[in-house]
Amino acid sequence: MILSYLTWNVDPYIVHWGETGGIRWYGLLWAVGLYLAYLIQVKLYTHEKCPKEWPDKIFMWMTIGVIVGARIGHCWFYEWHLTNDPIQIFGWTINYRNPYIENPFALLRIWEGGLSSHGGAIGLIIAAWLLNRYHFSKEDPKRNTDLIWIFDRLVIGVCITATLIRLGNLMNSEIYGNPTSLPWGFIFVRDGQTEPCHPTQIYEMLYCIVAFIVTWLMYWKGKCYEKRGLIFGTFLLIIFGTRFVLEFIKLDQEAFESNLFLNMGQLLSIPFILWGLYLIIRACKKSC
Repeated sequence: MILSYLTWNVDPYIVHWGETGGIRWYGLLWAVGLYLAYLIQVKLYTHEKCPKEWPDKIFMWMTIGVIVGARIGHCWFYEWHLTNDPIQIFGWTINYRNPYIENPFALLRIWEGGLSSHGGAIGLIIAAWLLNRYHFSKEDPKRNTDLIWIFDRLVIGVCITATLIRLGNLMNSEIYGNPTSLPWGFIFVRDGQTEPCHPTQIYEMLYCIVAFIVTWLMYWKGKCYEKRGLIFGTFLLIIFGTRFVLEFIKLDQEAFESNLFLNMGQLLSIPFILWGLYLIIRACKKSC
């Protein structure tokens, strides 16, 4: 019998308490992903004989950076809603309002959900820059670390974290694709769907796994960490290039995106794609 579709009705909570509380798969998978990324950093930094405390420092800084960045990124990029009370700024009429600008303390309501992968990426970049400036570059100046040096190693673990986060999105029945007649379509009944849709969470899990395999082999087999920026650039091209393409079959996360030629996920992916191409070209030119 050929699979025609799959009815997805998984409870997003592992454990319930009260009417709205409990432990969600999403939060658990985030935590497991961060821990696995930490173990990978320990392995890489030990291989390169870096100071023993560096993996702990990068875990602390990167965890704070990715969570804060992901939260702020979601609230800034995706929480624009059509309003009946438009405002005028320098002659421009703005028909959308963002409740988090009017009430910044609402950012702390993390139980309401809302994390952005692009915001997380920006948070990681800022945290890595600060970490290198105030720690790595001072503690071991002969190693000549910088932002790219950190990310050539960090992104290998990020691939695993991203894979588990997308699995968390699947468990939440969120961020899926348009209706499809393909045999592996999912009906996300908990989100009110009645027809099969593209399980884009699984597609994204697959390209994250591919990115992990490629960057892992580049590091251990190709010793590409000696070509600064090559691993990081390849990661950016795989992750954000594939994300850009997949957005064409994903439902818009917010209503305002329907008025855009490219949706928010695609617009935010373009700078990372261009950065990845630049890093790859620069690394290849230097190695010639």
